[in-house]
Amino acid sequence: MWDELKHWYSRARRVINGRDLLLLTPAGVVQILTELAKQQLGTAPPVQTSSDLDAYDPELVDVLADFFRAMGRYYFRLQIRGVENVPLHGSALLVGNHNGGVLPFDTLFTVLAVYDHQGPRRLVRGLGHDSLFAHPVIRGYAERLGILRARPEHAEQSLRSGHLTLVYPGADWDACRPFAQRNRVVLANRHGFLRLALRNRAPIVPVVSVGTHEQLIILTRGEWLARQLGTRKVMRTNTLPISLALPWGISTPIVPYLPLPAQTTIQFGTPIRFADVQPEQADDEEVLGRCYAVVETQMQRMLDELARDRIPLFGKLER
Repeated sequence: MWDELKHWYSRARRVINGRDLLLLTPAGVVQILTELAKQQLGTAPPVQTSSDLDAYDPELVDVLADFFRAMGRYYFRLQIRGVENVPLHGSALLVGNHNGGVLPFDTLFTVLAVYDHQGPRRLVRGLGHDSLFAHPVIRGYAERLGILRARPEHAEQSLRSGHLTLVYPGADWDACRPFAQRNRVVLANRHGFLRLALRNRAPIVPVVSVGTHEQLIILTRGEWLARQLGTRKVMRTNTLPISLALPWGISTPIVPYLPLPAQTTIQFGTPIRFADVQPEQADDEEVLGRCYAVVETQMQRMLDELARDRIPLFGKLER
């Protein structure tokens, strides 16, 4: 075990600058958000990003996969179900319910599950918030991991290139829902992901998780506070949630926190294909509404099954 840890540490030092980890502190978050605000307000040059893979770093991906695999196994008692539903070839849109504020463990474990099942050549390209691209250091890591800035044209290019593309339509509204709503799928009536899937004839693979929204207790989305502070304009978010989390106590989950060791399960559902819908119908609101209801209903059924008889933090007790 000790030899394995030393080997992993030596690999990690080659691909991660230890000083960069300071950006995961509250002071570092302030730096990132300051850069984002400057760009949003036009007082700093806008950041240009693309969907290419020129910066992709397989060694960094492999190092982080080892880390989060161990964290999933020993800390979160991670269970993966249905990953065989992810197509082995061609493009597909993975559509998830989002959880946990700023720490994207649902994303990390979703990508890890596909990585372990299909191998490193099968890329999952996730769409990330502008905050991941505002600061040059964080942007460098995002690009090395193959993360896409959340723009329709980037997702479109990813699908056309045959990649798996991971999206969370509910975005901050879903990720920051109160703890009492932790078992609800909240896609926020957004149809952009459906337009992408229909135009590219890509199947939709629903992905839901439980446990990731138990790593902290979100008390309120704080949309009222977000409106007062104008966070939509400076941070591209409609929420400024208030949470109860370690080690800060009452805080906001936009600041990194110590996640509680909640048992976590990721479920991949059966692919959804709208064979009766043509690409040119991707802007038909009636068609989009019908397709949206199908996706949201299937995801909610999956989440209901995972949440049934679940004890927060502990998961389902073995019978």
